[in-house]
Amino acid sequence: MPAPTESAVLEALKAVVDPNTGKDLVGTRALRNVRIEGGDVAFDVELGYPAKSQHAALRAALVAAAKKVGGVANVSVSISTKVTAHAVQRGVQLLPGVKNIIAVASGKGGVGKSTTTANLALALAAEGASVGILDADIYGPSQPMMMGISGQPESADGKTMQPMENHGVQVMSIGFMVGPDQAMIWRGPMATQALDQLLRQTNWRELDYLLVDMPPGTGDIALTLSQRVPLTGAIIVTTPQDIALIDAKKGLTMFEKVGVPILGIVENMAVHVCTNCGHVEHIFGAEGGKRMAAEYKVDYLGALPLTMRIREQADSGHPSVVAEPEGEVAALYKQVARTVAVKIAAKAKDFSSKFPTITVSKGT
Repeated sequence: MPAPTESAVLEALKAVVDPNTGKDLVGTRALRNVRIEGGDVAFDVELGYPAKSQHAALRAALVAAAKKVGGVANVSVSISTKVTAHAVQRGVQLLPGVKNIIAVASGKGGVGKSTTTANLALALAAEGASVGILDADIYGPSQPMMMGISGQPESADGKTMQPMENHGVQVMSIGFMVGPDQAMIWRGPMATQALDQLLRQTNWRELDYLLVDMPPGTGDIALTLSQRVPLTGAIIVTTPQDIALIDAKKGLTMFEKVGVPILGIVENMAVHVCTNCGHVEHIFGAEGGKRMAAEYKVDYLGALPLTMRIREQADSGHPSVVAEPEGEVAALYKQVARTVAVKIAAKAKDFSSKFPTITVSKGT
């Protein structure tokens, strides 16, 4: 039997569709470097987003498709991820060592924004990305407890700090600098300056994604962050409750006004299932986040249940994604994280780092 041709192999591989984009890997040029030696076929797949949990199924589908070509005996597939920097607000420069910054906001406190931030960061890390969290809630930092981190950051030069780390995620928070019962009695400008220092004086180590756990509301800190921090996009967290949706809409509008794309809406505490009898109850109302997404024409990223386990795991410093990595809740967070990463990968890339810096000097 004659050896298979590259064109025949590529045509067969077009039948395999990326489950996250709905497009074939040949047409999007994610599949490349096809090598054929006799009946042996090898090729590489480079995804623009992390999806390690899906690699095995994708590889199996590609191998099965390639083997349908006459003459193909063995198939070798290498799947990798390459996350690139994407466009941010006009006139704002990227942060060194950080490719993409995602704001996680709510407009209102108490809707589970910090828990969502921690689990989404851990989900992206579990899928193979390099991830960090900036706890931007100066007055009520939650990430040290949720990520199970104590102590203070180290500084080799007295000017910059090393991020703290646990569960494979880099973290920085004002909570590392002050006692857990110490109130931050600071006015807006002081808090904003402190937050800017936390962001820019931390030696982030080559992050694919930095998730910013935003403070509630649309006040000084939130507004300054959305204007000065190079944001790839924002995620809005809300509960289905009407009173939460009112403030979530204000947060969404704030980002739109400063040119930050909305990546989507996460509906938290969407439904409660009784652990004793299995009764399903929509304690905070039903599908309010879904209606809000439709109203503002943004993506509905998914719904998370109201369960005691999510709260207990976050309080213990082992959020659901690491406490029960194969559990149903972890799967929901991973689905949301992949959806966000895929949306970012589809955005325009940032090319500012490709251009040389031009300096003008006086001639002698």
